Amino acid sequence: MHISEFQRLIERQYFERDSRRGLGGTFMWFMEEVGELSTALRSGGKDELKNEFADVFAWLCTLASLSGVEMDEVVRKYAQGCPCCKAAPCRCPEKK
Repeated sequence: MHISEFQRLIERQYFERDSRRGLGGTFMWFMEEVGELSTALRSGGKDELKNEFADVFAWLCTLASLSGVEMDEVVRKYAQGCPCCKAAPCRCPEKK
């Protein structure tokens, strides 16, 4: 499945409800899912991680749709390597 197809799928399933909730309320749900991903990264098994990554990506696509942003377009930012140093892999100095 392509990113744009997934974004349309999420829109069909949730856009009406998410629109009523609004961008701010939907962002709060997204942050809750990020918290659940954080917990899974610390102590979860592979299946839990997969579920939480899927949830975070779905909510991110919802936020993009509510904002009029196409995810398949924005990921192109990284298509030619690191946006800063233009290398792949990145050669930027690590921040401490």
